[in-house]
Amino acid sequence: MGGQTGFGPVPADTEGGGGPPFHADWEARVFALARVLQQRGVFNSDEFRDAIERLPPERYLGTSYYQRWLEAMENLLAGKDIA
Repeated sequence: MGGQTGFGPVPADTEGGGGPPFHADWEARVFALARVLQQRGVFNSDEFRDAIERLPPERYLGTSYYQRWLEAMENLLAGKDIA
């Protein structure tokens, strides 16, 4: 889904990056979990990106950025028989 046109404007940060990086605490935990799993070699960046892009279109479009991350990690871990 990434890189496709026709999905509307991307909101820009007009304050020069002064906003919080996460909108909720759970998003920070999902980010940290992804980093730890990658650093420990459970999956790499290419696998992670592929898992996000393999989400069904209705899930990809119907979830937030970090919800996609979480769902992709769940799928990767289940596929590796870790979950």
